Parts: sequence; C-alpha cells; structure tokens
Amino acid sequence: MKVTKSAYTPESIRNFINHFQKSRVLLSAFELDIFTILDKSAKTSGEVAKKIRADERATDRLMNAVVAIGFLEKRNGKFKNTKEASDFLVKGKPEYMSGLMHTVSLWQTWSTLTESVLKGKSVYQRPKTINNRDSRWLEAFIGAMHYRASRQAEEIVSKIDLKGVKKVLDIGGGSGAFAMAFTKAKKDVKATVFDLPNVTPITLKYIYENKLTNKVDTVCGDYNVDKFPKGYDIIFLSAIVHINSYKGNVKLIKKCAASLNPGGRIIIQDQVMNDDRTTPPGGALFALNMLVGTEEGDTYTEKEMREWFDKAGIKFEKRIETFMGNVLIIGRKKK
Repeated sequence: MKVTKSAYTPESIRNFINHFQKSRVLLSAFELDIFTILDKSAKTSGEVAKKIRADERATDRLMNAVVAIGFLEKRNGKFKNTKEASDFLVKGKPEYMSGLMHTVSLWQTWSTLTESVLKGKSVYQRPKTINNRDSRWLEAFIGAMHYRASRQAEEIVSKIDLKGVKKVLDIGGGSGAFAMAFTKAKKDVKATVFDLPNVTPITLKYIYENKLTNKVDTVCGDYNVDKFPKGYDIIFLSAIVHINSYKGNVKLIKKCAASLNPGGRIIIQDQVMNDDRTTPPGGALFALNMLVGTEEGDTYTEKEMREWFDKAGIKFEKRIETFMGNVLIIGRKKK
C-alpha cells in the first residue's frame, strides 16, 4: 500500500521537528505538579517555586512557556490554569490524565532511539522485569494503561460474542479494566486477571473501587514462566503480544490454548500492521517504542498472528476493527 506523503518545505520540517519542545514543557509542568498547585488560586511563579522547591527564575521561565503553549494564563504577574488544564491536569479531578507520568518515562527511552537502531536492540538501562520497577514508575504505567483501557473497554467488549461464556482470563490485565468490562457486559461472567506479584495489588484497588470483588479475582504469575489456570472460555490478550518476540508469542499462544475449554477463544487486541509494516502509522511508530523500551517487542501483522494460532492448534475465526484503531484478532480452539 502506498503511503500518501505531505509536501514539506525546510521551514515546515523545522517546525515539525521543534514540536518536541512544547511537549517537554507540558510534561515538565505536569511532572512538577504545577497545575495542581494552581487549582485553587492564581499564584506568582515565586510562590510556585517555593512549593516545588525549585529555582525561582527557572520556574518563572517554565511557566511563561506554559502560557505560550496555551495551558496557563498570566495576569498581573500571577498564573492560573486554563479550563483544559483544570479539567485534565489537576490531581483528583475526574478526568485527570495520570497516565502522562508514563509519557514522562517514555521520554527517557525514546532519547536512545538512534543508538537502539545502531545496536538493533534497546540500550536503555532499566530493570529487566516490571517486577523490579520502582513503585512510582509502576503506578504511573498501570495508571496510563487504565486511563486508556477504561475509556474503550465497554465498547470493545460489546463487539465480542459472549454467548455461552462463563469464565474469562485476562493475561497481563493490569488494572483489570477489560476484565471488569466483561463481567459488566454479561451477568454470569466471572473474570481473572493474571499478572505479576507487584501488579495485582494495584489491580485489586481498581476492582475494589468498582465494587466487583465478587466477580473479578487475580492470580499472580509471570506469563513467560508460569502455567495458566485452566477452564476458561475466553483468554484475552490486550496490549500484550507487542511486548514479546515472534517466538515468545508462539509460546504464549500455545500456553493460552492449553488453558482454554474446548471451543474457547483467544482474543488478541493490539496494533495490527499491514504486510509492509508502514500502516497504520501509529503502529509503525509503536514498533520503535517497543525497540527502545523492551528487550524483544515489536508490532505484528495479521499473517504472523494467524501463524501463532496455527502452531497452537487454534483456528482463526475473525478480525474486528475497533474505534480506537486497534484490532481484535480472534481464534477458536477445536471442540
């Protein structure tokens, strides 16, 4: 498929490249909690600097830049949030974008892209597993995943036929957003979130907040090492296969197949690339996100996912497009 290219000029290329500056300004202000500090009343940059224990001049210049990009207003030397900043960037607000802290972390990995391309692998120094990550990073990561998943789970689950489904296993389910959506979609469905030992306590918090402790439970384990519990009608893999290598996914799908009831289904939700890997554009960029941020991750084509199914004795059933751009690839175990 031919990708349509825009006509760029040297000036437009320069402007395009410099967009990172605006992103960094907003992320730094968010990371320093400036929007939360300004929630109740307007303040001078000096007052804000004292609260965040930062240099006064530098804080002033940062806040001026936030005004310039449209997220703060400044009058008579005092700063206040714009409506958008107040709605989305203040801790405690219903629409607070807590997941932006994960984007702060991504800034670090993406800065290694050039070296990662030269080496052919991630060069970022990080703990080998999520289980070794510090709690601040982990809370931000799960929060980012929940922010996205909770806004799409209901609609995505509505596209899945739940006739005859009693038990769902959500592999690497994080906050449990999808597991909870399955139980809300059909009264007699119960779901299990399978995730790492330091993730499941966070999962339980989300389950408790949603008052679904009687319908959603957790099992601790590493999907690369541990066996899965058996007896499930659906095994759901949302944003999981892109973390692994091709061979790792062959092994994972075989484990899923062994955990399914006869006639049960494996449902992959992920970026699905066309065969030349140039579209969708978001998937092409996400492949680089996996290059810099994981040991073996990538984005994959439908053809590759069908191959995983074939190797596990799973028959490809259908492909379903979702409103968020991700795709559901569904396979069924023989009865």
